[in-house]
Amino acid sequence: MLLVTVIIIVLVACNKFDAGYSNPDDEWRSGGQQTVFDQSSKAFGHMFPVLPEHLERVHEIGDVQFNATFVSAPAPVNPGLGPIFNSVGCASCHIGDGRGKVPGAGETTVLMLFRVSLPGTGTFGEPLPVPGFGDQLQNRANLGKTKEADVTITYEEKTFEWGDGTTYKLRFPTYTVTNTYTSFPGNAMLSPRVAAPAFGLGLLEAVAESEILSRADELDADGDGISGRPNYVWNYAQKQTMLGRFGWKANQPDLLQQVAAAYNQDIGITSSIFPRESSFDQPQYDGLADDPEITDSILHSVAFYVKTLAVPGRRNATDPIVLKGKQLFLDAGCGKCHIPDIRTAVNVAFPPVSNQLIHPYTDLLLHDMGEELADSRPDFLATGNEWRTAPLWGIGLTQKVNGHNNFLHDGRARSLLEAIMWHGGEADSARQKVKNMTAEERSALVKFLESL
Repeated sequence: MLLVTVIIIVLVACNKFDAGYSNPDDEWRSGGQQTVFDQSSKAFGHMFPVLPEHLERVHEIGDVQFNATFVSAPAPVNPGLGPIFNSVGCASCHIGDGRGKVPGAGETTVLMLFRVSLPGTGTFGEPLPVPGFGDQLQNRANLGKTKEADVTITYEEKTFEWGDGTTYKLRFPTYTVTNTYTSFPGNAMLSPRVAAPAFGLGLLEAVAESEILSRADELDADGDGISGRPNYVWNYAQKQTMLGRFGWKANQPDLLQQVAAAYNQDIGITSSIFPRESSFDQPQYDGLADDPEITDSILHSVAFYVKTLAVPGRRNATDPIVLKGKQLFLDAGCGKCHIPDIRTAVNVAFPPVSNQLIHPYTDLLLHDMGEELADSRPDFLATGNEWRTAPLWGIGLTQKVNGHNNFLHDGRARSLLEAIMWHGGEADSARQKVKNMTAEERSALVKFLESL
């Protein structure tokens, strides 16, 4: 039976895609054959349903490591935490493999992280680190060490009107660096982040670069006001510039580096890709000769775990109100960046992600989102106004899995409608169309998004 299964998978992987192919049932399968139908709080944590048995074991090993809690060295199990860090493990931020939560009133910012840099670029075009702080603020530290800083968040609410005269509110955040262990430069740039969902990333990694670039229109040659463009970033393992596709600004080229960077910056764990402590050349540096602190087998198993997390299927996809909401979504122009349908490349080396028709609702490109959403911090080719189009699949299960409805890169939006109304720049035309919808139309639009 195993041999038959492998043969079928390989045959599917090698099939050419018929552009005229259409199957209405595909609407339900957001992740192609790697879709799971679970509406519970566990919806984001499933393994690919189509995966060879021997690779299921690798996924399970990665699952254990993803949920591991690190402690300071020396220790018999999971040593190496810190000496400065933001979190004690991957699952501490990606709760249920989902979206991070913005701190509430009276809560600390340990639930977020903050990227920092100085004007200019490094050797490979990366953001220029801040002396004494690196490129990320670590707001926790091991016993006997000093954290780098805290960040306080305050919000100002402003009231706006829909086209029908009813009102809505948006909250404008202000971030202030406090309690620094040493002087923090006045020209340092600060950018907040909450954890993005971890599922479906292996399918996005499997989309061909040519497929992504085919939708780029940097000079807006077609005059539609949308000028998505790629970010090109440095791959530290392969030592070359590559297309960026992960992270809020598409600043990571692949999942292996994404995972290694998170270990290094978020948890203070070194690996073969990033063998130097984030505290190197700072007073907090531990000076221990224990780097790298995780083996390649652990690093690759966690990357494989993330790579093979399945996508939750649609709910109520054929409901008339949901269908009306989808048409409104497309008519407003939202689908020009949040591309509904993409096909992964043929991949004989790893058939589970090969030649899959998926519905992530992203083009994986950078777009100018306007001044109000800008962090004013460049990241490789991404400007301070640009953000990668966030995938929308699974977004309707955020409340169920993560217990909140905070959206955007810093969680400032408290609902899907608020998130839409923060869209400016290239998305301003779409925002204005949503603003002028009737209450019934806005409700249908939200029902569609909640079905994803």
